[in-house]
Amino acid sequence: MGLGDRRARRHEERETFGHGGTARRFQLRQKMISIGDDFWIEDERGERVFRVDGKALRLRKTFHLEDMRGERLCTIQKRVMHIRGTMAIEGPDGDRMALVHKALVSPLRERWKVDVEDGADLRAQGNIVDHEYEIENDDGRKVAQVSKRWFRLRDTYGVEIAPDQNLALVLAVAVAIDEMTHGDD
Repeated sequence: MGLGDRRARRHEERETFGHGGTARRFQLRQKMISIGDDFWIEDERGERVFRVDGKALRLRKTFHLEDMRGERLCTIQKRVMHIRGTMAIEGPDGDRMALVHKALVSPLRERWKVDVEDGADLRAQGNIVDHEYEIENDDGRKVAQVSKRWFRLRDTYGVEIAPDQNLALVLAVAVAIDEMTHGDD
């Protein structure tokens, strides 16, 4: 990748993720005390747009991402027979959309791999524990940014998603990574 390519990519990222950019912005605010880990995802206007319905008392940790009509967009479910933490994201019909798992070796930064069934694979890297990371596709193009620094409230973080991305899939990836990182707290 030449200097011109990097400069063009940075310019594109600023247009998408910079102040006044075209990225869709969401706020995930988890309830501190809730049965089944239910919480809302709000848009930049503070309006509830998605609900994450955590299913309590299940053998495997399971979440359903639903729209405001209560229709299931996808299911996020922990895989039990895997060596390392893995969560599957399935569509409303039960077809696998993606598999999220922690990278085996990550000496400098935390890294997660997302194997997408019908599209480019994704990877998340940065400070996952502190909710400061980026999600990129295989070409190294940033498709989403997760940050807690935009908010002062505990257990609240933002997700900015490029306009050409599947919102439900990227939000489900953020929920899966959050659960695998902070789920047993």
